[in-house]
Amino acid sequence: MTRALAGDFTEIRVVDIAALAPGASAAARAQAVAALGAALEASGFAYLSGHGVPQPLIDRLFDLSRRFHALPLDTKAKIAINADNRGYLKMASSTIVTSTVAKNTRPNQSESLIFMHEHIPARLKGTPLQGENQWPDDDVPEFRAVVPDYMARMTALGRSVAGAVAEYLGEARDFFAPHLVEPTEGLRLLHYPPQPDEPDLHGAAPHTDYGFITMLAQDGVGGLEVRNGQGAWVAAPPIPGTFVMNVGDVLTRWSNGRLPSVPHRARNIGTRDRYSAPFFFDAAMDTIISCPPAIPARGEKAAYPPFCYGDYLLERLNKNYAYRQKAS
Repeated sequence: MTRALAGDFTEIRVVDIAALAPGASAAARAQAVAALGAALEASGFAYLSGHGVPQPLIDRLFDLSRRFHALPLDTKAKIAINADNRGYLKMASSTIVTSTVAKNTRPNQSESLIFMHEHIPARLKGTPLQGENQWPDDDVPEFRAVVPDYMARMTALGRSVAGAVAEYLGEARDFFAPHLVEPTEGLRLLHYPPQPDEPDLHGAAPHTDYGFITMLAQDGVGGLEVRNGQGAWVAAPPIPGTFVMNVGDVLTRWSNGRLPSVPHRARNIGTRDRYSAPFFFDAAMDTIISCPPAIPARGEKAAYPPFCYGDYLLERLNKNYAYRQKAS
């Protein structure tokens, strides 16, 4: 996929999005929309403050993640990741071979527990990635209460952000809304043990995200880096009370290249274990992504041909994850 390029940024901007919530004045909302859009256009990334997701809920999610990852391997393997991309993905079992920004040959030094959307649209039943979550009920039963609550709040936040992005692009606020009624969602609870400081070894190798937007909760350890237009890696350290949001490949195409999907990586070369929780908020699997009609109407040429989001996502997953290669 052709990538739009980010500028020569040296830091990721913090954007207060509180005014995107209902009840804010039109002027305050317009200011937040402009700030968010400008940040994403500059670097493909932004820290979101004023997001409204309760910090105690985020803290609880991280506590449960640490508890799960501390379990013995054979216990975690009881809910090994399945064909619907739900469950436990063991350490060093993914290699990002589809990256267009680096030749990655060594597996990611991380393990994860993956949950996805629980509502399966009737038209998609029996199709790829439409199944039930796997819950570690015997060991961390609290996940059943915390994860749906967290994902519901992140879904609401994602829809709010999508409305702001649409406005920044000159579209109606609800432009993306029909494609996000039954979204494809993923919550990945990642654990990165300390790793050697070797140039070609990563917790997450350089890559761009596949979908619409990602919103990441970080612990206090750090290790996320974003590549700017000069090829330099810019740190995106944890900032309390914020999510790190980034543009995915789908939004780059939907914006006709205006909002770049930017390479990023994670390396935990310190002495403490790192935990993070990216939430992937994407369109329905059968959504056709194409240039909004208003963009060519303004005189711009459509830069990308239409494509089906689900086909693109599956192609990436099938190439990058060992468990899917063995199943095929």
